[in-house]
Parts: sequence; structure tokens; C-alpha cells
Amino acid sequence: MKNVVLINRQLSIEFLSQTHEGRVHDKRIADSTPYPLPQGSHLLQDLGFLAFTLSGVTIEMPTKKPKGGELTALEKAANQALSRRRVTIEHVNSSIKRCRILKDVCRLLRQGVRDLIMEIGCALHNFRLRLDPWLPLPESE
Repeated sequence: MKNVVLINRQLSIEFLSQTHEGRVHDKRIADSTPYPLPQGSHLLQDLGFLAFTLSGVTIEMPTKKPKGGELTALEKAANQALSRRRVTIEHVNSSIKRCRILKDVCRLLRQGVRDLIMEIGCALHNFRLRLDPWLPLPESE
């Protein structure tokens, strides 16, 4: 099962997409989901969303290595800076999946149950964050 999650700079979950099958590509999920991002926002995304764009939003993503070529030192440094920021996002993903039902095979087939389980996992993450805040995302370099 897959979801797209939007996380703010303080690492709380702001938006959760509907649950899709694992075979659905990330970009297709993003294209079918209306995002509540204000004009002038910055969106950090990975290469799974390569052609995804939003009007009025600055999209930051790593530079892909050209076929048969190498990245410049500046591009490598920019990718490393983005990677440092993405590590904290992966920590948020693991915090959501502390609920074991989100990691294991879910055989609950009733309509909307999987969405509800993911919503509860995200709500628990935000609740834990309110009790014990983490360090916010580092600024882009």
C-alpha cells in the first residue's frame, strides 16, 4: 500500500493522500491528488516524482546522473545537502510505521479501513511530536 505524505519544516504531517495499491507509481498518485500548497512554497521530492510540477511552488530534487557521464562537484554537493534533509523525512516515515499494522500485510479489505489506519498512524506521529519535538528540517544550502 502507498500514500504520499506532505511534511512541514517542523516535521509534522500536513497532508496525507488516499491509500493506493503498491503497484501504482508515485507520480501517478501525486498527479491525482490536489495539494494544498500556498504560492511560494518549497517542495522537496525524490526522483520518483521526476516530471511532477505545481504552479507557484519551487520544487527541489536531486540531480540525476547523466547516462554515461558524471555529476560535477557542485551537483554532488547539492545532492548531498538534499540527502541530509531527506534523512529526517525518512525518520518521519519510520515514526508513522511504528504502528505495526502499517508495516505488516493488512488483510482488512473493507472500503476505507486502510486509509483510516494510515490516518491514525499519522495522527499518532503528530501527537508524539507535540509531546517531544524533534529538530526541524535543516535549511537548504
